[in-house]
Amino acid sequence: MDKDRQQTHESPLASAPWPRSGARITHVRTFLCGPQGCPYLIVRVETDQPGLYGLGCASDPQRTLAVRSVLDDYLGPLLVGRDAGDIEDVHRLLLNSGYWRGGSIANNALGAVDVALWDIKGKVAGLPLHALLGGRARHGAAAYTHVDGDDPARIAEDVLAAAEAGYRHVRVQVAVPGVQNYGTASTGTAWDPLAYLRHVPPALAEVRRRVGDGVELLHDAHERLTPAQAVRLVAALADARLFFLEDALAPEDGAHFPRLAGPVPLAVGELFDDVTQFLPLLTARAIDFVRLRIPTLGGLTPARKLTAACELFGARIAPHGPGDVSPVAQAANVALDVSTPAFGVQEAARFRDATLEVFPGAPVPVGGVLYPSEAPGLGVDFDEAAARRHPAPPPLAHDRWALVRGVDGAAERP
Repeated sequence: MDKDRQQTHESPLASAPWPRSGARITHVRTFLCGPQGCPYLIVRVETDQPGLYGLGCASDPQRTLAVRSVLDDYLGPLLVGRDAGDIEDVHRLLLNSGYWRGGSIANNALGAVDVALWDIKGKVAGLPLHALLGGRARHGAAAYTHVDGDDPARIAEDVLAAAEAGYRHVRVQVAVPGVQNYGTASTGTAWDPLAYLRHVPPALAEVRRRVGDGVELLHDAHERLTPAQAVRLVAALADARLFFLEDALAPEDGAHFPRLAGPVPLAVGELFDDVTQFLPLLTARAIDFVRLRIPTLGGLTPARKLTAACELFGARIAPHGPGDVSPVAQAANVALDVSTPAFGVQEAARFRDATLEVFPGAPVPVGGVLYPSEAPGLGVDFDEAAARRHPAPPPLAHDRWALVRGVDGAAERP
């Protein structure tokens, strides 16, 4: 479940041209567990100061062991001896330590280390993470929850129940009869975009008619449409008055986003593994919400810079936070959310009781709002003994959900 390799040699990155000013990194340990049902890869960066350590999340449900190898075999040994307080320097050195840098696997590993160093920074300062990012810009982060179904009337009832519980934002996914559709209890075995385009827009419009305008509705197309199909979808969704439409296009088709300009706000980004991928979309004012995923972007260090760019270009952040984002990463999300004027909404998972046991201090919505911890650092801990009671699923277990075929048998995006 956990790996603890004695990393006692002098790291090639250990020497810096300035005096040591803080705690030195002594170990980087990785833990694999599955209290939520998906694999969580947790990183613990330990220092030479008794009891001082930081936690990070490197979770990639499909390539978990590859990310772990990057941490155990490469980044961990490189970190030994480094000053834990030099976050910018460490981030740049680790980013450049692989000549072919970047990519989701390397960045998830780097992102975990980066968040762990921010956790340490907060603990040393005796301040919660949001205080290090400039302090509060709001009392809490509005969260959105998820509702799905095949009947607009029943969906509307569930949306209103979520609103009654305090959620002002609800993502709605609609099952399409006979179609393998994302985010629902699908009744089919294949993806059919024409059936989706016929069925989903009027269903969402009916949900809107039934719930009124007192709650924001969101919908995720999950990158399965061609640019031409996405144009049709956006035009058909006007009556649903969405807060945003997520992933109308895949990252590879990002240049087509200006074609979608219209009445529906657009969100994209959970698949991006480089903050520069957002820049053409921001400068063109082609998107409204950035769906950043802190681990996959390489950590809080690049994510906070992207957030500043969103503020400058009039976009807002909507960080990725489903069940495969651990409470450690969710705590980093919330700290970022409450410290920026560019915040839009935060995706919120329903953490299982087992997950809450493994991660004391995990962020949990209260009345549809996620509040940051006031404890130093992230405010989330990791119970190793509890984690051992919840082993991670085997490799490839979480690849199955992404193996989608179209009606003609061709492989489709997940």
